[in-house]
Amino acid sequence: MLDLRQYALRTGDSRRVELALELEPIVMGGQRYQPEPAAVVARLDLQATADGLYLRLRFATEIVGPCVRCLDQARVAVDVDASEYHEPGAASGGDEETVSDYLEELSLDIDRWARDALVLAVPGTLLCRPDCRGLCPVCGANLNDDPGHSHPQEQIDERWAALRELRDDDGDAPA
Repeated sequence: MLDLRQYALRTGDSRRVELALELEPIVMGGQRYQPEPAAVVARLDLQATADGLYLRLRFATEIVGPCVRCLDQARVAVDVDASEYHEPGAASGGDEETVSDYLEELSLDIDRWARDALVLAVPGTLLCRPDCRGLCPVCGANLNDDPGHSHPQEQIDERWAALRELRDDDGDAPA
């Protein structure tokens, strides 16, 4: 927790603070991804307004973990740029959009905010490279290692044999 009272901000004041953060691994889609470096220097901008406090958090790291297509190691650069606005009296008035979930009584949960901001900044698809070909659906071979990979004949799972019997002689499904 970061106690923002130490900055003694009054309306119109602003401060730029550099903070050392330790980023924890994140789990997405059942896979564990590690921020590297886990120890980052983040920049926190604080600005007091007449009604509240504007906060902006920025840092950069890389996310390392399995590629979603081939399961090889993926390394993706992530730049976090998150902002929050907190208006203390808005919570009682029902305006939850101007109340930060990370700030309570001028104590900022910077670690939780950094983690959430990192998760939101990670691309939806983590790939080892933009043109990743993935795995062969038949044998699981990595298609990046063998672009010409193929199987000599169509392999049909025998569990689907009953469906082949439904086809007519032309190869079309019956009407």
